[in-house]
Amino acid sequence: MMSHNITVTRTTTTTTTSAILINTGYLKTWPGLFKLFEMVLGAIAVGLVGYYYKGHYHGTPQTFFLLIAVTFLIGTFLILLSCLISIATASVISKTIYEVVYHGFAFILYLAASLTFFIEVNHYSNSRYDNLYESFFAAAIIGFAITGLYLLSTIYAMRNYRGL
Repeated sequence: MMSHNITVTRTTTTTTTSAILINTGYLKTWPGLFKLFEMVLGAIAVGLVGYYYKGHYHGTPQTFFLLIAVTFLIGTFLILLSCLISIATASVISKTIYEVVYHGFAFILYLAASLTFFIEVNHYSNSRYDNLYESFFAAAIIGFAITGLYLLSTIYAMRNYRGL
């Protein structure tokens, strides 16, 4: 039997960078796409209602819809931004209950706001909103589309949370 000497050399190199890397791969996932579309449609809905918003209708479904749309537009933007600038956030947040709760509440509140706004717009189509009917009707329909996206986001978040 012959003995052999083996020498193992390990080299560790560490580099640091101050560059902000964008996790564009997140936008190729269903949750990333849902958030992107929720944001784009939310911005359109806020634009349509906000542009024609008349402050003397305080307490109406118009105000409720605008409040919900702005709230979840900001919230979804912050979640999407966090997932885009941090790979760790994108991989960890989907395994927590936070996304399930957030998207679940967004679904429920957007459904309530869109439904009440839709009913209000149709009820007063010839009087209260006269020439604003088309814009508000479009915003209400977009609200229903966003509601569907938040439902899908809730389902995906629940599946990720449970590890399915």
